[in-house]
Amino acid sequence: MKPVRFEISQTDEVLVSHSGLALIGSLLSKTELKKQINALRLPGRPRPGISHADTVLSMISLLCLAKPDFDAVEPFREDKFFKRSLGITNIPSAATMRQRLDDLAQVEDCFRIIAEQNQWLLAQHTPVITGSYEQWVPLDIDVSPFDNSGTKKEGVSYTYKKVDGYAPIFAYLGLEGYMVHCQLREGSQHSQQGTPQFLAQALAMAKRITDRPILVRMDAGNDAVENLEICRREERVDWIIKRNIRRESVSEWLREAERVGQWSFPRAGKQVAIGHTQRERAGRLYRVVFEVTKRTSTADGQMLLLPQIEVATYWTSLSIAPEKVIELYNQHGTSEQFHAEVKTDMDLERLPSGKFATNALVLQLGMLAYNLLRIVGQSSLLENRLLPAEKRPLIRDRIKRRRLKTVIQDLMYMACRLIHHAKRWGLSFWRGNAWGPVWQAVYRRIAWCAPVQ
Repeated sequence: MKPVRFEISQTDEVLVSHSGLALIGSLLSKTELKKQINALRLPGRPRPGISHADTVLSMISLLCLAKPDFDAVEPFREDKFFKRSLGITNIPSAATMRQRLDDLAQVEDCFRIIAEQNQWLLAQHTPVITGSYEQWVPLDIDVSPFDNSGTKKEGVSYTYKKVDGYAPIFAYLGLEGYMVHCQLREGSQHSQQGTPQFLAQALAMAKRITDRPILVRMDAGNDAVENLEICRREERVDWIIKRNIRRESVSEWLREAERVGQWSFPRAGKQVAIGHTQRERAGRLYRVVFEVTKRTSTADGQMLLLPQIEVATYWTSLSIAPEKVIELYNQHGTSEQFHAEVKTDMDLERLPSGKFATNALVLQLGMLAYNLLRIVGQSSLLENRLLPAEKRPLIRDRIKRRRLKTVIQDLMYMACRLIHHAKRWGLSFWRGNAWGPVWQAVYRRIAWCAPVQ
């Protein structure tokens, strides 16, 4: 069959390509973000023509649409749906948005307000926060460099990934990867510098979101006694932190494995020993789980002239089997997927401003946008399972977490028609849209929740 030759026409009806902003606006209306941001006072701006909240909510909405550039706001300035969905009065120009965020970035209370409202949003509206094992909820903390090479932005410098950029640190809660804390850092800053303070803040935030025991997971870049002490002092907090063994002898660990390890033989020419021991740190003994791998041949059978020895060791407070400790730490690698969703799905890797403080504020707003999208995505999975079978989109039942890219494509950019009749506003969707019933179910779930008091 030949392609149809369409006749092109225009209509006066208001057609919307980004109906998902109705979901975002409904979630934001449950918080006190608008009220508290508007209460901030900037020197020289006692009564700005465009409110702080209008500017901040506009930026959050752009981030939810994967449009982090200030100039991306211009096409929406006359968009009735954009205003109505967010409950804002005026949409700022790109220049106004840039200048206002520059000013708000100098106000410490602005960062505090965003962090507090982010915690409240996660505590009240996450469908579920899944633990990693038994009662423990993982708190994964890691640094992920942002490539901003070719720019002269403030704070951009050479990162450990060998590119010029920033080196922000993130903290994610649960297997769904809800972001509880983030902090923008200069690219050359060592991953451990400032991390004890960040860890303490992240734990305090996580405890306001869930009352279940927390399992902190960090890689070898954060092998420091300060981190161990912070975790040890906290109630209902356990940890798995990969050790840095640069100054330790591989041969000694091989002898330790031969003495107390449990050996297995996955294939010919490969032996693996797993076990646990104790090591002293700052006058205190801590449990250490180890995995020693000895190879005398490659996977394809090629014999090695000398055996290859690999050692991985972990500080942990858990008393469970060493094999389970290693398995739980390996789950920490999932946080790389969360980083990728921030950097690629939300397109937030190349931050929009030349000023470090403003980019730090944009990243904080990005954290809120990330969680809004995550809540929408996880709610869509829940609501999809509750729909009659004939109304469900064809997705795999085993999916536990929707990637932000699919949330943006399927729910944020769902087309609809804006209707205004008898002083009432409505949205009309195409009946054949597979995700239409899920979108409507998620909206009902969000809109009918009681607002914050």
